[in-house]
Order: sequence, then C-alpha cells, then structure tokens
Amino acid sequence: MRLTRRGVARSGLAAAAASLLPLPAITQAAGAGTLRVVPQANLTVLDPIWTTAVITRHHGYLVYDQICALDHSFQVRPQMAEGWTIEDDGLSWTFTLRPDLRFHDGEKVRAADCVASIRRWGARDQFGQAAMAATDELAALDDRRFRFRLKRRFPLLAAALGKQTSSPCFIMPERVAATDPGRQISETVGSGPYRFMRDEFVPGARVGYRRFDAYVPRQEPPDWTAGGRVARIEHVEWHILPDPATAGAAIQAGEVDLLEFPLHDLLPTFRRNRNLVVHMRDRMGTYGMLRFNHLIAPFDNPALRRALAMAVDQRDYMRAVAGDEPGAWRTCFSFFTCDTPMASDGARALLENPSLERARAAMREAGYANERVVLIAPGDLPTVFALSQITADLMQKLGFNLDFVTMDWGTLVQRRAKMDPIDQGGWNILHTTWSGAEHLDPAAHQQIRGNGRRGWVGWPEDAETERLRSAWFEAPDAAAQKRDAAGMEARAAINLPYVPLGVYFHPTVWRSNVSGVIDAPVLLMYNISKA
Repeated sequence: MRLTRRGVARSGLAAAAASLLPLPAITQAAGAGTLRVVPQANLTVLDPIWTTAVITRHHGYLVYDQICALDHSFQVRPQMAEGWTIEDDGLSWTFTLRPDLRFHDGEKVRAADCVASIRRWGARDQFGQAAMAATDELAALDDRRFRFRLKRRFPLLAAALGKQTSSPCFIMPERVAATDPGRQISETVGSGPYRFMRDEFVPGARVGYRRFDAYVPRQEPPDWTAGGRVARIEHVEWHILPDPATAGAAIQAGEVDLLEFPLHDLLPTFRRNRNLVVHMRDRMGTYGMLRFNHLIAPFDNPALRRALAMAVDQRDYMRAVAGDEPGAWRTCFSFFTCDTPMASDGARALLENPSLERARAAMREAGYANERVVLIAPGDLPTVFALSQITADLMQKLGFNLDFVTMDWGTLVQRRAKMDPIDQGGWNILHTTWSGAEHLDPAAHQQIRGNGRRGWVGWPEDAETERLRSAWFEAPDAAAQKRDAAGMEARAAINLPYVPLGVYFHPTVWRSNVSGVIDAPVLLMYNISKA
C-alpha cells in the first residue's frame, strides 16, 4: 500500500477524532478512592532500571523512592536522604537516610539496600556510569549511612542520584538489586507511596496500585519530583486504551479521570467541555527522534544515515502529531534541548533545507544496494506511530527497500533491545519521543552518546563524542561546558546517532473533580486528589 507524505499519518487519527466511539464499560469498581488513568502506552516491563521506557518510569515513581530529587529549578534536594556531607576536598560524600523508611514487604530500608541499588543502576544508566567511573569505593557505614570515596571530584554526584529523567536511581531491597543488570528483576518491591498489585496486573488491559500506608512523605510541598510525595488517593488504576477515540470518549463520559496524551485533534472538543481541564504539565516540550541501528547494514554506514536525513522535513513530522494549532510545535535543529544553555543548532545545516533530490544523490554516493530496511513502529502509541508513518512514506519515495513492521509498544520495547540481524528479529530504524528535560545536557542526554554496545538502543560508537562528554563533566566553568557540548553536537551532525524531528507541546486532560496534578516532565500520580 502506498503511503502519502502527510495524509497517512493523520488520516487514521483524524478518523478517530471524527467519531467519539461509545466506550465499553469499565467494570472495576471506582469512586473517589480510585484514580483511573489512561497512560500513554501499555506497561510490559516492570524494571525501571532495565529500560528507559517512559511508561515504566511512570510505574517506577509510584512504587519506588529516590535518595535525592530535582525541583523545577534543577536544584538537587534530599528525598530519602536526610542530607549529606562532602569532605576531603570533594572526594568523600556521606549520605544519611531519613529514619523509619520501609519497603512494601515491611522491612526497613538500609544503607546496604541503597548501595546495591546504586551499583545496579550505575551499571546501566549513562549518568550512573559516569558517577561510578569516578568512584573508588561505595560502602554502607551502618544501617542509615553510606559513603562514596571518589577517585576524582564529581560535583554532579547528588544530581546523578536524583535524576528525574530516563532510568532514575530508584531504591530496591538488596536482594532485588542483586539481580544482574542485564536481566529484568522478578520482584516488584519498593518503598514509594504506592504498592504494585500483582493480582491487578493484566498486561494490555489494566494495572493497579494501592496506597502504602507505612510511607512517610517529606513535609515540603511537591516541586517536580522533589518535596512531599503524598498518596492522597487509595487506589490508582491504569486502563490501557490504545485507541485515541475510545480514550477520548472515556474521559468525556467520566469513565476515566485522567488522559495522559490526548489526541491533538480532540483538544478543541475537550476545551469546550466544562467538566474537563486541559493543561500543559511539561512546558519544555516533547522531542521526536528517528533512531538508527548502528550495528547492522545498511545504517552502519554514516553516509547513508546522513543521506536519509537530507530529506527529513521536521514540519511534516510535527504536523502529523500536533496539527496546525498555533504554538503546538516548532522546528528544532539542536541535539540538545532548544533555547537552553547547551544547545547550538548542530543539525541545522543538515536539516534546514530538506531535499529528496539531494538525498537520492547522497544515497547513490553512499552505495545503498537495495538492502532490506526494517522500520518497527508501535501501532498503539499514536504520536510515535505517526512519526513512523511519515518516515515510511519518505523512505518509499527515496527508493529504500522498506519493511514497515507494526507491533504494540510493549513488544517494541523488548525487540528494540535486540542487537541481532534483521533476519533474526533485529531492526534498522525506530522512532520515539523524549521530554526536553532528558536532553538538557550531556549528563542527561543518553541518545547523543557514542559508547557503542554499552549505550542506549541503536548503539552508536564515536570515541571523540565520549572524550568531549568526559571533558564536559570536568569543565572548569559554564563557557567550557558550552564549548564541549557544541563539540558533541558537531560530532553528532557527522556521526548522526539519530535525526531530530522537532518539538511539540502535548497537554494532559483530566476531569474537573481532579486536583493536585504536578507540573513536571514526568506524569507523577501521587499528590492527586479526587472530589
């Protein structure tokens, strides 16, 4: 079937918007004590350290807690920690836990649990790897204190432990944290405000959480992930409704209370409904990404990656997910979050003037030999599927031998971790989105890295990018950091770990009897009340 450049991505979504379908009854008993949420995707992976999937991170913030946390001004504040001391000219950091912290199985949270959790997190997370590379020794001093002895100063240590974005350093019991970092955990036990209810977990349909009555929140007001994480609702229930029209009908009918990612085409209808609140939680925006698999042909060839990028028109991608509503999207030619200190428009020369003719000529020069290309796309995640459809249409126009494979997001999260050739279940291209908070700087931005098989899916490798990133961590001032970040962008424009697709602004919708939703790049389901 031939795809059209814009129409195919929007046709299915617009058709859904044109008719708000009747919703099959949600039979789970619900009232003021239950918050019913339609999250952005299906939850299939329960281990927030093993995957960077946003839906798993949402799950993590309900179930687990962190040693530190970030507020809206990016200041690091104590969370599980009562505080910390820095001695020996910055080479010794001692953290002290708050008293009376408990896991959901009733056991006390000990420093040994934190040490084991940090080690497992530090083996997988990019920021964690940088922190652990600077660490000479990490050990529990007693039940409430643990200490880092560093090889060299690492001023961002508390920021690493409190990172808000992909793969936060969530604390688990020592026995769970002892799981090989390359394997998923088999037990979901945290010390956060909600307990994961295994008997309420139906993949593809429903996920349930119950308030943990032994949780003692901090006494400060919530501010992003910092402050008091108060479980005001007894029961949080996720309903997986991948069809956007069905989800739109559900929130209008009062069958659900909160819809994380409503279809943009439905927003005018929602705004006219006095029983609904349409609100922009994340004002930094959501960034689209076309990610290559750098390990296998044909996109192991950087010249072919650049050739495809020459035809990418960010405006097509952004209109496909956000329409033409003023202020709903913008182009962005930086690899770091636009209009922030580290951004330098490194991709502008490559992307500003898209051309099919230039791209075809570059493909011939790169030696493309009609190799099959597998593009995997999540049919149940409308925004990412729309991005995928635009690329599929573009690649067909350019003459790629394309295999467009649709699956649910949970399956895609599992498949994208495969490094195998395509005839053994691998892939060549996928799309995803990231909050602007996740691409602010080299510490947060995993996808720009060049650390190969130790990095995020796609596995680009570039020694100079890694050298510049290391220099950024040790830079003496902001000007030096800016210079190193600009160098990373320049390398990214050559090596092209991914193609930036622009930024759009996606509000969340909830019923007017719901209050307390925290403005943050992450959907935090604690602190919410329901009348």
